[in-house]
Amino acid sequence: MSMCVGVLVGFFGTVLFFIIRLFIIVTTGSKCRPGAKGPVTVLAVAGSGGHTTEILRLMESLSPSYRPRHYVIADTDKMSEEKICTFETSKEHTDSDSQFTIHRIPRSREVHQSWSSSTVSTLNAIRYSVPLVFSLRPDMVLCNGPGTCVPLCVAGLLLGILGVKKVLIVYVESICRVETLSLTGKILYPISDYFFVQWSALRDKYPKSIFLGRIV
Repeated sequence: MSMCVGVLVGFFGTVLFFIIRLFIIVTTGSKCRPGAKGPVTVLAVAGSGGHTTEILRLMESLSPSYRPRHYVIADTDKMSEEKICTFETSKEHTDSDSQFTIHRIPRSREVHQSWSSSTVSTLNAIRYSVPLVFSLRPDMVLCNGPGTCVPLCVAGLLLGILGVKKVLIVYVESICRVETLSLTGKILYPISDYFFVQWSALRDKYPKSIFLGRIV
């Protein structure tokens, strides 16, 4: 009996520790300023189609101090790698500024995939995301909507919860979201350090969000 009590106490103690750490990480994240102490390692999540185009526009606006740059794409994405390589090897990104890598992880959810199977595929994506993020140890995760970014943001949060490193989560909602957030946006809104929207209607609905007009 005493052993069962000890196990329960240990379990709830661990859960409480993670909750407290998560609260601290989320509430203090906005005080962090990327680039204040040197180069910023960026992990950018590219999705297929318009998501990749938008994330590359965001990357183009970053200063050379944001390096190295690590891109993560879904293993079923056939086009984003070529777009990223073209972007990084262009005239504007040469010499020391061309420090980038591309990594693939399983997609957490395909279009029209059922919710039941999405749970399994998301857990599988987290299984790949955690060791990748722990290996790269980025200063910032930059994402703009593809479901692939959720497991990576969870892995980034885990780094902070375990006290390894604070990873800033920067989310930019897609310009096509005018009045409601995407599913990914709704998931990451509570845990992101900086949450940008491109329409004032969204800023009014979500007070934590930052409205800067058209970003991309």
